[in-house]
Amino acid sequence: MDPMEPVHSAGVLLTIAAVAVAVLLLLIIKLRMHAFVALVLVSLLTGVAAGIPFADLAKVATSFFGTTLGSVALLVGLGAMVGRLLEVTGGAQVLADTLINRFGEARAGFALGVAALLFGLPIFFDAGLVVFLPIIFSVARRFGGSVLLYAIPAAGAFAAMHAIVPPHPGPVTAAVELQTSVGLTMLVGIPVAVLAWYVGVYLYTQVYAGKVMVPINDSILRGGVSGEPSDLDDPEDDARADRIRRGEETVSPPSFGLVLMVLLLPLVLIALNTTIDTMRKAGGLPEESLALDALVFVGQTPVALLITLLVATYTLGMRAGSPATVETILNDALGPICAIILITGAGGMFGGVLRYSGIGAALSDSLADLGLPLIVSAFVISTLLRVAQGSATVALTTTAGLLSSAVVAADLSDLKVVCLVLAIAAGATVLSHVNDSGFWLVSRFFGMDVKTTLRTWTVMETTLGLTIFLIAGLLWLVVP
Repeated sequence: MDPMEPVHSAGVLLTIAAVAVAVLLLLIIKLRMHAFVALVLVSLLTGVAAGIPFADLAKVATSFFGTTLGSVALLVGLGAMVGRLLEVTGGAQVLADTLINRFGEARAGFALGVAALLFGLPIFFDAGLVVFLPIIFSVARRFGGSVLLYAIPAAGAFAAMHAIVPPHPGPVTAAVELQTSVGLTMLVGIPVAVLAWYVGVYLYTQVYAGKVMVPINDSILRGGVSGEPSDLDDPEDDARADRIRRGEETVSPPSFGLVLMVLLLPLVLIALNTTIDTMRKAGGLPEESLALDALVFVGQTPVALLITLLVATYTLGMRAGSPATVETILNDALGPICAIILITGAGGMFGGVLRYSGIGAALSDSLADLGLPLIVSAFVISTLLRVAQGSATVALTTTAGLLSSAVVAADLSDLKVVCLVLAIAAGATVLSHVNDSGFWLVSRFFGMDVKTTLRTWTVMETTLGLTIFLIAGLLWLVVP
């Protein structure tokens, strides 16, 4: 949905955005209002203050809510089911034990981060994180301490790959807008993402975030048995599912190879989708091909996760008993994530209302002619857009569009332009806060209140983004 024509000046709109964020924090932290209710309320009040017509406001707000749910709910729901099967069948424990045996107990968080970097290449942030949840909790239960010691390295790895490495949509769009090679952006982006993750995420976790005590709260994986009867309901099956859920009965654990196959399946399918799409754009594959279209279809993230769930159901789930037992286990996976999905959708509503009101456009216009060096302008504009409206992808694409003419006029080398893409991605990463749906996803997955999420996740995103920008700036100085 395109932004409306602003009815206020840039200064007034930015003030409205700042007040809206402050009110939201006050409602949630001080007045203890439920985050979902607070986000919906502040979204509507912000729309009124920004001048969105009353006749349009509800439609605009629910449109952004629905758009966010459309991209998140399927992924989180399917991923939670896969994660639940990995949890109850012992697959998560098998993978965790293998990783720890390879890397050692002292480097458990590092092991999870390295695994997340690999899986994060083709998989979006939210989908990757929800599949990794049982592995994170399994490691955390084994070694104790704050769950953030293990969660932040993994979540930060997915965030780093999502921010700067194609085929993720933000860096791809930025590279296209600035007329540089997507392939070169990927080749440079991967080592930059790994280095930035190590400095800005892993070391930060060791120094600070891992010492913030957040108890293990894996209720998302251990939800109560749903009271809804099914066509296959059998009291004995339900009782067994309940015992498995509570850890009172175990099943024969799968092999490491089987668990790895389940986790690699969506990665392979999505990577195949990306490869075909990239080669088609480069002219290396025909545009009209039913077989290729079918491969692209099964490699789309929701479809890939659905296929993975079906495979996991019949390779892992049947270890737990009859189809009725498996159905009850999968029902359990969905209950605890309902609040997460709704809060994430409301976070998308808040950010969407801010964008629709014209705050992003007003900010862009006021920053376009600051006279800063090109790479500094890329970072500053992207940062302010990120803070104002929440979406990293919108900040990436908008900043790239604003700078595209200046980049063409500067006649830069491809490597220099890639540095600009990295700088834009860095600005779009920092300062994740309450208008970012990803902020709420992390907060609810790991059982953190808003204040704790701000002092851990927000700071981590900032150290990650600043590290990316520092690397991009150094490359800018040395590449021809």
